Amino acid sequence: MNAYRMKPLAFPWPPLIYGAALAAAFLLQAHFPIAVSDRESWIATAAGSVLILIAVVLDVWAMRTLLDCHTTIMPNRCSTHLATSGPYRFTRNPIYLGYTLATAGIGLVMLNPWCLVTATIAAGVTSIIAIRREELHLLSRFGIDFERYCSGTARWI
Repeated sequence: MNAYRMKPLAFPWPPLIYGAALAAAFLLQAHFPIAVSDRESWIATAAGSVLILIAVVLDVWAMRTLLDCHTTIMPNRCSTHLATSGPYRFTRNPIYLGYTLATAGIGLVMLNPWCLVTATIAAGVTSIIAIRREELHLLSRFGIDFERYCSGTARWI
């Protein structure tokens, strides 16, 4: 493996990507509003609240699992152990999945449909900018163990 693959991300991009997605959604709603009926807004608020709660629980669970595995939470630091327990049994990227669910949940609570669009775009951008690079890093660090893990665990859900 070459040195490029041995390095994780140079900068922790995903939080910035999702922050930009939220900012873009609010700007889009301000300039190109999508009308949403207030009549049943409690349903959207309840669904959004549930998504945000799931996202927070998923993120905290994933971070706790990484700490229990004695590896880094930061995507720009080298991993010392491969986490395959906790939420990592179901998805290889539970923290990014949590960010995506939170962004969509905020959109539902705020009645901003653009958040659903930008959450999807942010997930795609995160896959291209962060996940591919992180997977190369993990492959170079853990080899066949990471390949085996990937074959049995979905990237997102």
